[in-house]
Amino acid sequence: MKKLFRWSYSLLLLLMSIGLQPVYSQTCPLIQNVEGRKTISLDGSWKYIIDPYETGYYNYRYQPAKHGYFENAKPHNKMDRVEYNFDTSDSLQVPGDWNSQRQELFLYEGTIWYKKSFNYMPRAGERVFLHFGAVNYEAIVYLNGEKLGEHIGGFTPFEFEITDTIKPGSNFVVVKADNKRHRDGVPTLNTDWWNYGGITRSVCIVEVPETFIRDYFIQLKKGSLNTITASVQLDGNSRKENVHIRIPEAGIDQVISTDTSGYGAVEFPAKLHLWEPKNPKLYDVTIADQTDTVTDLIGFRSISTRGSQILLNNTPIFLRGIAIHEEAPYRSGRAYSKQDAKQLISWAKELGCNYVRLAHYPHNEHMIREAERQGILVWSEIPVYWTILWNNEETFANASNQLHEMISRDKNRAPIILWSVANETPRSEPRLNFLHRLIAQARQLDSTRLITAATETHYINSHTIMLDDPLGQYLDILGCNEYIGWYDGLPAKADTIHWKSAYDKPLIMSELGGAAKYGFHADSLTIWSEEYQANLYRHQITMLKNIPFLAGMSPWILMDFRSPRRPLPGIQDFYNRKGLISKNGEKKKAFFVLQRFYQSLAH
Repeated sequence: MKKLFRWSYSLLLLLMSIGLQPVYSQTCPLIQNVEGRKTISLDGSWKYIIDPYETGYYNYRYQPAKHGYFENAKPHNKMDRVEYNFDTSDSLQVPGDWNSQRQELFLYEGTIWYKKSFNYMPRAGERVFLHFGAVNYEAIVYLNGEKLGEHIGGFTPFEFEITDTIKPGSNFVVVKADNKRHRDGVPTLNTDWWNYGGITRSVCIVEVPETFIRDYFIQLKKGSLNTITASVQLDGNSRKENVHIRIPEAGIDQVISTDTSGYGAVEFPAKLHLWEPKNPKLYDVTIADQTDTVTDLIGFRSISTRGSQILLNNTPIFLRGIAIHEEAPYRSGRAYSKQDAKQLISWAKELGCNYVRLAHYPHNEHMIREAERQGILVWSEIPVYWTILWNNEETFANASNQLHEMISRDKNRAPIILWSVANETPRSEPRLNFLHRLIAQARQLDSTRLITAATETHYINSHTIMLDDPLGQYLDILGCNEYIGWYDGLPAKADTIHWKSAYDKPLIMSELGGAAKYGFHADSLTIWSEEYQANLYRHQITMLKNIPFLAGMSPWILMDFRSPRRPLPGIQDFYNRKGLISKNGEKKKAFFVLQRFYQSLAH
């Protein structure tokens, strides 16, 4: 696991060697488990200025300006011209997207400047970091007018050390948040979800000792049910220390001796109650050295495959799932709170799920923690979606960094069993090379979990679908999105379809379904009606039961979500209506069709 902590340094050197300048917030691993640290929240009301022409950043020659909104300047006298004022501007709530907070920003894509003033008193012997859960899509961050750095990617955390920048008394943070879509971005220009902009997850100050436990990885060793593998990374001047890993309930107190780089690893036997959906057991774990102590709740389980089976703790399991977008229940907008997570995971549990696919990007940490508490397995993915630029090395570096940050944040979370590297990407040699590199990286970062992707299929005759995407050779589990009955014929077509696979591997039907507007009732062949959607699910279930290598499914999708691709007035109204639950929490008929099927599988 040594590569886990040093990977970002290697990536930085690689990108520099090929002439690219990567935009990262840090060249060290993320601070693990920020929730378990001493923090000061900066959530709440932030002042904002909308800046569609990026006047606060560029001069009239479209060059970065020496002076800009990041200075938070004030006129010194009546002759001093300053053409902006955060203090007299309106406010937005953080965390939260700007689209759902202001009607005039509903469709806005571009730059908005955020400013937060706060008081702080530094303490001797402490280091201070500014941590962001996520900003969509590109963030440039300043403290007291000084640039801290930049970050690209709208769904992963980042942080900056501010020990030498923060000052006693009054301070201010300014963030240039820009959600413009880019052809060479990850995701690219074309998606099927709302491009919610802004500081969409929590912001906090993290206080740590001068030498602190930056990172740790504590899970079962791959292939074992009774051996824990643990590694730690210290950060600071005193890196050669003894670090204790304590699990009191299991009678464990192990010592890791770190080397001069601060890294150390150990394996040790453990008698544990394993985490699984019916008993999501979590242990209090303490990681401590001479100056720092971090506590976490960690579950221990194994995940593997055998032929077309998925094995959880060496026992076959069928993944009864549903896909979820990070859309807030009831209010719409980006989901971000513990309450949002509890509602979404509870609906999945009520449906009869033991698994969720969190699409199409890393969700907020509350979702992972709630799934962990409720015993729901998780597929987690990065937004390598549809037609990104496979031959662009900067695009690859972007995807690679998002993969690194996703795994770095969530590698200690028991429910995550699948890292996914792509969704519905068209076959080509450049695509295969791109994704193969990501898969190799994921295995280096975390050898304990399985790798998947939503692959491409094709008909070999009018009644047979073949799974033979070349990407499948590199995956542990095949994912497949199919929409028989919606984009592909009528629902009854599913009764005639047979499936074949070129691989002796498990298949998860990662998407299936069709749309219905809640409350619209008609016969079972009237599109957009609840009856059509329910009928589609009945035919799908009949087909799925006859696929011998099927190991799981995550129909599309738990709840209706906003999408600019769905404008049909009176039906879609900019919502993808494939949800089994409306945006107001109303369950459609198909919810109960799937629920009954899952109940039959659970007994």
